[in-house]
Amino acid sequence: MSLRIHNTLSRAIEPFFPLEAGHVRMYVCGMTLYDLCHVGHARMMMAFDIVQRWLKAGGLRVTYVRNITDIDDKIIKRAVERGVTIRALTDEMIEAMQRDIGALGMEAPTLEPRATEFIAPMLDLIKRLETKGLAYRSGSGDVNFSVRKFPGYGKLSGKSLDELRAGERVAVLDDSKQDPLDFVLWKSAKPAEPDDAKWDSEFGSGRPGWHIECSAMCGQTLGETFDIHGGGMDLQFPHHENEIAQSEGANNKPLAKFWVHNGFVRVDNEKMSKSLGNFFTIREVLARYDAETVRFFLVRAHYRSALNYSDLHLDDARAALRRLYTALHLVKPVQVKLEWADPYAARFKSAMDEDFGTPEAVAVLFELASEVNKTQSTELSGLLKALGACLGLLQADASAFLQGGPADDGGIDVLIAQRAAAKQARNFAEADRIRKVLADRGIVLKDSASATTWERSQ
Repeated sequence: MSLRIHNTLSRAIEPFFPLEAGHVRMYVCGMTLYDLCHVGHARMMMAFDIVQRWLKAGGLRVTYVRNITDIDDKIIKRAVERGVTIRALTDEMIEAMQRDIGALGMEAPTLEPRATEFIAPMLDLIKRLETKGLAYRSGSGDVNFSVRKFPGYGKLSGKSLDELRAGERVAVLDDSKQDPLDFVLWKSAKPAEPDDAKWDSEFGSGRPGWHIECSAMCGQTLGETFDIHGGGMDLQFPHHENEIAQSEGANNKPLAKFWVHNGFVRVDNEKMSKSLGNFFTIREVLARYDAETVRFFLVRAHYRSALNYSDLHLDDARAALRRLYTALHLVKPVQVKLEWADPYAARFKSAMDEDFGTPEAVAVLFELASEVNKTQSTELSGLLKALGACLGLLQADASAFLQGGPADDGGIDVLIAQRAAAKQARNFAEADRIRKVLADRGIVLKDSASATTWERSQ
């Protein structure tokens, strides 16, 4: 197999061979679900959707695990604010996430474990770390990992302990930690926290820290060592560094052969994030742009590069995608079997085999579309559609796509329903924000006693 992948651990592009012949095991850190997913989240999930698709296109069986964090400070806070159980909130957000990313054509992972279903394996892992002297109980009731007792800490981020210590933001000395770099494995319960945020254990009532969740879930679903561990580049440190320390500290084996991280989505040269307030939910974007345009916008940039979000870039993506569909519309494709020896297919494969090089692969699609227009070859049109399928593109009816408008009325209705829910929850700031999002996109809302209707502004 000629596939080469950039490995964050070695900081180099390396030949990829699965540990088990013909079978790739991949774990990706998924969402912490207390709200709707934004475009930055979609970018991460799209990156590994492409990875999964290309591995399968190469004839490999893929076990793809993408976890869900369903217990966390923000989740607890949001559930309390809304007066609902943690399970009710996370069930709602999981359903919303799956609907949103399903609209973008993402294939489901093989497994999607929830953190709260793996409390027992987490406690077992913490106990093993304590037995080996890598974890300690603090006076506050927390159980912490002792970073300086794990040789090799910092190998993923490429920083020494002293460098990491110098960069650690510590407002005040935390008496519960022996070292500021130590991190929590088990959080002791707080009196004000709801009962569904607490589990009994030999360490006392509490809940897991964030990092231990993934060590337990990937170990239980994929084994102690697997092929690919992925996520956004912001997880490289501390989350993935801490996962390595926990799992390798407990098992004395490498956690993952390859570490793969995708780049950020940026708005005005800043990372898109909820904390900065500069985010657009997937639903908001789908209220203005069709799903395949959004997918194409995400796919055509290399997964490790920064991706600048703007309406201008999405408009350009739609115009470019229309060019490909125009070729399929003018020359009806016949079904073809992909033959990688074909010159266009070979160049497409070469691009994808070099660290999932989607920009170069997409360039091949445009060259092929030009050839289709020139030769009127139905076989080449079929090849264009078949190669597009490797990226989850060009599978719609060409005429229907070209006749479609720039906005999805169903997406608008979803936002109206979201606004109604916000008003019912007395979250008027969120309701006003959604109204403004729609107004900025030419949608005028009309509220009445019975319903909210909308119309396009002139």
